[in-house]
Amino acid sequence: MLSVAIGAAIGLVGVLFGSWFTARRQDHMWLREQKLKAGIGFNTAVVQLLDYLKEAQLSDDGPGANELANRMQEARSALYLLCAGDTVDLADALARRVWSTRPADGRDDRRAEFRETLDLLHRFTRQLRQEIARS
Repeated sequence: MLSVAIGAAIGLVGVLFGSWFTARRQDHMWLREQKLKAGIGFNTAVVQLLDYLKEAQLSDDGPGANELANRMQEARSALYLLCAGDTVDLADALARRVWSTRPADGRDDRRAEFRETLDLLHRFTRQLRQEIARS
């Protein structure tokens, strides 16, 4: 009788541990997926805004640019909730940079500014990729 009780207790502990481990793994997978979705949304909105800003300044925007800016802010808010401080800091810097981006109009200084913004986008993307890989 004692051996049956011990076997049942060990089995129960195994089931509880397995359930806990599975739930924890599912939580990590969910968090990874949410970070990925937020990162994709943010990157997509930033790239589309930058494409828009190559030709026109954001202050002269139409409904398309406003919608892109709203999508960028929504995705950035999700990143705030899901990601670590380094990733959030880069997202903030990138968003500020996008807001200050002006059309190149053939000027070298503005083209250099635009390239710096793209470099910041690449840094953000690498940081987010590393964070997702760690989670």
